[in-house]
Amino acid sequence: MNVSARIVDGTEISRAIRAEVAAEVAQLRAAGVVPGLAVVLVGADGASEVYVRSKARACREAGMHDRTLHLPAEVTAEELYGVIDGLNADPDIHGILLQLPLPAHLNPKPFLERIDAAKDVDGFHPLNVGRAFIGDPRGFVPATPAGIMEMIRREQIPTQGRHAVIVGRSLIVSKPLMSLLMAPGPNAGVTLVHRHTPDIAPFTRMADILIVAVGKPGLVTADMVKPGAAVFDVGITRVPDPADPRGYRVVGDVDHAGVSEVAGAITPVPGGVGPMTIAMLLRNTVEAARRDAARTRKRDRRRAAP
Repeated sequence: MNVSARIVDGTEISRAIRAEVAAEVAQLRAAGVVPGLAVVLVGADGASEVYVRSKARACREAGMHDRTLHLPAEVTAEELYGVIDGLNADPDIHGILLQLPLPAHLNPKPFLERIDAAKDVDGFHPLNVGRAFIGDPRGFVPATPAGIMEMIRREQIPTQGRHAVIVGRSLIVSKPLMSLLMAPGPNAGVTLVHRHTPDIAPFTRMADILIVAVGKPGLVTADMVKPGAAVFDVGITRVPDPADPRGYRVVGDVDHAGVSEVAGAITPVPGGVGPMTIAMLLRNTVEAARRDAARTRKRDRRRAAP
C-alpha cells in the first residue's frame, strides 16, 4: 500500500501542550495559585468513568488540583444544582466540568447553564458559546474544536482562503469549528453538511480541510476526498473484531486506509483528535485560574485604595 498522507499525531502534540501547561502551572503555584478542576459524574457509565479518571490523572501530572464528585444516578435536580452552586462558590476550583451523558431524568441544558461561565472550561455555557461565535477571546472554546485548531496551527496547515468542509452540526464540535475557521487569522471559507444533506460527497471532494464528526464508522471513503486534503477524523466508535483480544477495535468516521492514499495529512483513530481534548481542557483550566487571580488582584487593589 502506498500511503502518502502524513500522520497528524495528536498524542505527540498533546504531550507537548501538557508540558507547556505544567510549566504554566508551576509559575502560578509559585505565585500562590493552584489551578483546580472539578468533574461531576452522575451515575455509572463505564466510558465516562474511564474518561474522568484520565482527566484526573492528567491534572495531577500537570501539578493541578483535581476533584471528582461521583453522584448516584438517582440524584435529584435540586441536589445537582446544589453541587454545582457549591463548586461555583469554591475559590479552590477554577474549572467545572459536568460529565455527559446524564441519566434520562436530568436534562443537561439547565445544569450546564448553572455553571459559572468563568469556570465553564468545557465552553458549553451560552455566554461562552456566544463569545466563541463572535471571536471574543474571553470565551472558553470547547476542548475538541480548540484542539483541532491547535493541530492545524502546529502542523502549519494553510487555512487562508482555503475551503474547509465540516461533516456534522453538533454544538460541541462542528458549530464552534465553523466560527473558529472563519475568524480573522484562519480566514477559511467554511461549508457545513450533516445527515440531512442528501449527498455529502460533492462537498467533501471540494475540501482543502475536511473535518468529520458524526460517529458513523467509515462514512468518508477515498473517492470522497480531494487529493492532498488535510483530514481530521473526530469520530470514535467501537466495532466488533474477533481477531482483537478485546473483541473490538476502535475506528473513526473516515476509512483511514483508503483515505491515507489520497489525503495530504490525516489524523489516526485512536491517537489523533482524541488526546487533544484533555490537553485543551487543562489549558482552559489554567487560563481560568489565571483570570481569577487577575480579578482577585484587581479587587484587592481597589480595597486597598484610600
